[in-house]
Amino acid sequence: MIEYNKALTTPLKQQSLKKGKKSWSDRKLAFILITPPLLFILTFTLYPIIRVFWMSLHKIIVTQPWLGTPFTGVGNYVKMIHDLRFWHSIGFTLGFSILTIAFELMIGLFLAVIANKQFKFRGIVRAAILFPWVMPTIINALAWRWMYNQDYGLFNGLLIKFGLIDHSLNWLGDSKLAFIAICIVAIWKTSSFIAIILLAGLQSISSDIYEAAMIDGASSFQSFIYITLPLLRNVFLVAVVLRTMDAMQAFDLMFGLTQGGPGNSTESLPMYIYRSAFVDMDWGYGSALGVTLFFITFSMTALYVKFLYKPE
Repeated sequence: MIEYNKALTTPLKQQSLKKGKKSWSDRKLAFILITPPLLFILTFTLYPIIRVFWMSLHKIIVTQPWLGTPFTGVGNYVKMIHDLRFWHSIGFTLGFSILTIAFELMIGLFLAVIANKQFKFRGIVRAAILFPWVMPTIINALAWRWMYNQDYGLFNGLLIKFGLIDHSLNWLGDSKLAFIAICIVAIWKTSSFIAIILLAGLQSISSDIYEAAMIDGASSFQSFIYITLPLLRNVFLVAVVLRTMDAMQAFDLMFGLTQGGPGNSTESLPMYIYRSAFVDMDWGYGSALGVTLFFITFSMTALYVKFLYKPE
């Protein structure tokens, strides 16, 4: 009887040992595979973030190396509070982000609904919708800068020809017009990006839901309001979060169109960070501005998730 029990338990022990070895082998393989990307993230993401935060607490002026890197604590942040140029740049950045995202969501939803319909050459239409987004921003900015030109620009020529204005507008030389001009370019370029995200959400909605609504007597408009929009809630959240992070970091569009002018009226916060750190060579203050931009973007994203996210 004892020998019989041993005969039974021996294979079980061997199987458990094999499973243990296999489990250890899998963990070892997983560790080997995850180590390179983890090292990459630590080296090129986490370390720069920590380094920038450290620099923001010190006075580092590259053109004055004899000063060293004295610790100033929150000195750079106190300077920021009293910096009118900082407040103007952050106001411009927030205004630009809110206005463009609102219009991009409306236009993007309209384009997504059209692209979701069944019609001939739908693939070509979808590719055309995506075209503005795939073009490099700096190329877009230079092309639109030519169209905004006061003397030979396309827009002034068309507006004068149709009698809408009697003299050329200085689109990029007037602070209010420059803001409008930048927003128009941003909306034109990024609405297609929003449309592609929302199109993916529309295609994930089952047609059975719409058929059931039609049987119950719901109109197309009612189906859109009470079915499409609620089911796209989390897709809207993804689009808004991604677009907010992009808009808050906008640099190349302003640089290509106005270079922050006239004066500093269209200077975004990222552009002010660039000028503080790499033109004025004040790395400490530039780092403090960068940390502030990070926390503002993070806070806006957290608010979006809190108020817009709804578990499925």
